Amino acid sequence: MTARAVLDALTPLVQDLSRDLPDHERYRRLLSSLRALFPADAAALLRLDGDVLVPLAIDGLSSDTLGRRFRVSDHPRFEQLLARTEPMRFPADSELPDPYDGLVQGVDGNLAVHDCLGCPLMVRGRPWGLLTLDAVDPARFDSVDMTSLQAFLSLGAATVSVVERIDTLARTSEQERNRAEAYRQASGQSRREMIGGSAPHRHLMEEIEVVASSDLTVLITGETGVGKELVANAIHALSSRSGKPLISLNCAALPDTLVESELFGHVRGAFSGASSDRRGKFELADGGTLFLDEVGELPLVVQAKLLRVLQNGQLQRIGSDNEHQVDVRLIAATNRDLAEEVRAGRFRADLYHRLSVYPLRVPPLRERGRDVLLLAGFFIEENRSRLGLLSIRLAADAQAALLRYSWPGNVRELEHLIGRSALKALAINRDRRRILTLTAADLALAVNRSEAGDAATHTVATRNVELDFRSAVTAYERTMLVDALARANQNWAAAARELGMDRANLNRLARRLGLK
Repeated sequence: MTARAVLDALTPLVQDLSRDLPDHERYRRLLSSLRALFPADAAALLRLDGDVLVPLAIDGLSSDTLGRRFRVSDHPRFEQLLARTEPMRFPADSELPDPYDGLVQGVDGNLAVHDCLGCPLMVRGRPWGLLTLDAVDPARFDSVDMTSLQAFLSLGAATVSVVERIDTLARTSEQERNRAEAYRQASGQSRREMIGGSAPHRHLMEEIEVVASSDLTVLITGETGVGKELVANAIHALSSRSGKPLISLNCAALPDTLVESELFGHVRGAFSGASSDRRGKFELADGGTLFLDEVGELPLVVQAKLLRVLQNGQLQRIGSDNEHQVDVRLIAATNRDLAEEVRAGRFRADLYHRLSVYPLRVPPLRERGRDVLLLAGFFIEENRSRLGLLSIRLAADAQAALLRYSWPGNVRELEHLIGRSALKALAINRDRRRILTLTAADLALAVNRSEAGDAATHTVATRNVELDFRSAVTAYERTMLVDALARANQNWAAAARELGMDRANLNRLARRLGLK
């Protein structure tokens, strides 16, 4: 590689540092220049977020990679790279699993990555993340000039520093400082991230930012499984109340006789079984946010009392004459058409208008385009870690099937599908391959169902899914236990240690599986 070639590749990146560009465009140009200089099949930029590496940009990797979250402790290559300050090339015969095995685009079959270069990015003397280069040819990086690569790394660090400084300037107000703190708190509590890049998803995130800065009551609407609770969490996390509790109540999960007590509390002796005073959700959420999921299920008598609390902030526990003043921001969610419920006399019109001060619609998954692949990647990585696998990939026909499907159950259906399919595929491939590939056949998605048969088909499919899932779980548990016993020469105590289980729990599992 000539000095002229290096200069030609780096000059545009230097010029970009002074330009007003979106973050994703800066990162895209960075990876494009990286691959122009160094002959890789794939490149990625990952940011270190606590103990997790988050892909910010990819080039040459499967689209679902952007949705994955790589826990550093699960990936020894990443762990070694982050412990260094200079680039590192892994031997082609390294036994350490590569996180990108099976994810390189344009490669037929389950070929693993054979040549891997990792470059830690240091910002203000601390590891910010990684730049990675990968190739299926084990000799691809033999000619790489490490001096040139080190120069590129310096420019990469400058690029991410510019992005970070721009972001810092955007957080100068008190509201933005609260937002950053809320994100840190949410990260510490392992809350689910809202993943997506489609126009409907971006619009939703913009709406969340707008309403979070206020104290307005929000009514979140959307189909079952779209993630309405995640939206409520995000609104609270970005609000000035983020340091106070977020209390949730699923109104559909309680019998009518208990809903009022759950909301407003009760005093001892108020009814049979009330053996002590108890605070309700409103009092627990004082100063913070109360999220009422499936609010359309509230009985009319409770709706009237809820309206009173929303109007003046005062409530009475069941059986008490004393009033309690509360300061609560209310977020409600429903998959019902509340306007239609009002017309049918099942929901109070005055409460409906009080709840829908700021209506927020969460788009169904079928309207979010390629977000389905990002979400699939996120759920795949969760299941890879849970099942103790080295890698799970989506075959091309599986990606196409995910994009074609209409997703009546939305994100929740996708999450369950990925978990079920990974488990079933693992049970079938008992040799525990290095790379577990999920095909369209593994997903078993029924596409283009007629609307007339949707309800019946969905009921039958749900029953079949439950049966398939149970049998797949049982088969996997039996395989794991039998294999562990074989490795431990039928020593149950040793098998329990290997599986990370208590001996008594292992015995109970063995009896349930008919092995003891």
